[in-house]
Amino acid sequence: MNNRPILFIDSGIGGLPYCRDFMQKNPQEEVCYLADRQNFPYGPRDKDELVSIILSLTEKMIKTTDPKIIVLACNTAAVSALTPLRERFPGIPFVGTVPAIKPAASATKTGKIGVLGSARTIEDPYSQNLAEDCENSDGAQNELIGVAAPDMVEFVEKHYDTAEKKEKSNIVKKYIDIFRSKNADTIVLACTHFLYLTDEFKEESAPDIKVLDSLEGVTKRIEFLLDENDGELRAEIDFEPVPWLFLTGEEPADLSWHNRSSEMGFALCLLDTI
Repeated sequence: MNNRPILFIDSGIGGLPYCRDFMQKNPQEEVCYLADRQNFPYGPRDKDELVSIILSLTEKMIKTTDPKIIVLACNTAAVSALTPLRERFPGIPFVGTVPAIKPAASATKTGKIGVLGSARTIEDPYSQNLAEDCENSDGAQNELIGVAAPDMVEFVEKHYDTAEKKEKSNIVKKYIDIFRSKNADTIVLACTHFLYLTDEFKEESAPDIKVLDSLEGVTKRIEFLLDENDGELRAEIDFEPVPWLFLTGEEPADLSWHNRSSEMGFALCLLDTI
């Protein structure tokens, strides 16, 4: 048995749905969540710069929380830094949140898969390689239609809480129309921030486009690692976890962060004060 925490890392609020899903299914496990406000957004950053940022943050969080598993709850971070992290910290299992291109390849009928994410995720060879390795249901090669949506990342991070339903639908519809015009019948939400708009994506894409994400797959992967070797990484059954929400940046946590930490039962802490 192992009562050390599982660490989730994202540039902001994007990874919280993944964290919440895991916590609901595994309430005995302690969780720490790092929101890297100081370096938000990750998408426009040069890959080498981003890798350096994530390696440094991860090292600091390992010293601070001593995690047993680390989850990159950010597609951009995962496609850019997963390999360097595993090389730098070989003793810790890492789970990457990567675009759900494999299930999309099985679902598509037209062979045209839309991938909506940050510029860094779309441009990284990792995403294209996933598509090339997968055939569609008819055994044909798939075409990956990548579209970067930095405005949507900003919208979710900074305006989602106060936005009206129409605003949310409008920003989603703009991108659905792009994919529909290119005959894509499957869309992969390749940024964790976009899961906040899942309902709007499903409403605007119906009935001809299927929308996929990696939420369930990430939780299952963490659970698999916990259950390996007769569950040696599992927390004790009667363990009472105290989840933590860490924020980078010198500015105080605003009301939205206090509300989120309260809603999910997190103790809130500024990382730079440690």
